[in-house]
Amino acid sequence: MVAAMSQIADWLKELGMSEYAQRFAENGIDVSVLPELTEQDLKDLGVLLGHRRKMLRAIRELGRDPVAAAAMKPEPQPKTIPTLRDAAERRQLTVMFCDLVGSTALSGKLDPEDLRGIIGSYHRSCTDLIERNGGFVAK
Repeated sequence: MVAAMSQIADWLKELGMSEYAQRFAENGIDVSVLPELTEQDLKDLGVLLGHRRKMLRAIRELGRDPVAAAAMKPEPQPKTIPTLRDAAERRQLTVMFCDLVGSTALSGKLDPEDLRGIIGSYHRSCTDLIERNGGFVAK
């Protein structure tokens, strides 16, 4: 499993997107599920739009390049007897909610496309700040 995660980290590094390696690892994304990732999956992970496009293109190219696909093939895992363990885990979590004050009033005054631009800019600013400080945007 560690080798498969290392392969993903190396692949992301080659794409110039190693900042996502931790998110992929935290979500159990290894080479066996890489071809099944969708744009929505990557969006849910907080991958920026341009990076999503590049990743999806690179995933498609892996499927066409047998040498690259073989390099990304997961290593066979030794068969082990599953062990029972307590699934409970205690973690510290901080949840934050952000709102654009006055957005409802703005929606009545602005053209929908202008409002969409303002809200999109607000979301990008929030996302940049949160990610720069090690956070993750769930929605």
